[in-house]
Amino acid sequence: MFSKLAYTVFEQSIQDYHLFDNVDQPINNPFPKEKVEHLLYLKNWIDTVQWHFEDIIRDPNIDPVAALSLKRRIDASNQERTDMVEYIDGYFLQKYIHVSVKDNARINSESPAWAFDRLSILALKIYHMNEEATRADASQDHRDKCQSKLNVLLEQRTDLSTAIDDLLYDIENGDKFMKVYKQMKMYNDDDLNPVLYQNKK
Repeated sequence: MFSKLAYTVFEQSIQDYHLFDNVDQPINNPFPKEKVEHLLYLKNWIDTVQWHFEDIIRDPNIDPVAALSLKRRIDASNQERTDMVEYIDGYFLQKYIHVSVKDNARINSESPAWAFDRLSILALKIYHMNEEATRADASQDHRDKCQSKLNVLLEQRTDLSTAIDDLLYDIENGDKFMKVYKQMKMYNDDDLNPVLYQNKK
């Protein structure tokens, strides 16, 4: 199943990041560029770095200048994340280009790549919740609560993986069809964000 392949790649990316656990470490993508695994690994690496950006910026003692700089990096990371989703959807559009879509085919509420985006984030939640559930310096009560949450996340992984594989099966068989909308983010665009374009005058 494709969801299992993707999740395995996500886990490898997360494990590789945590060898050094540094937001500035360079990525070393182990997959060839022509493989979809390369895109999936890069997608999760972006998510993993951003996860840690979000931790750092919540430090109550962070220097305001450093916080503003980090906010800019988070904005750029968000744009990268969106771009990667669109690249992955491009893979699926090409993969299913010759599928004969049935007359009664339905559209899904999200594209395959956005579903994989959710699975990538879920992999990060599972990794970090497991850390908390097994943290030696935490109280037993803390570990028990985190283990309970981890159990829910693992159940969610099963359900989401099943839903993704069902979606891909339906697309392959023409029962559903893909329709991808570009995100058209406005706040990063010099021509669409009024704060930015008014400053250009």
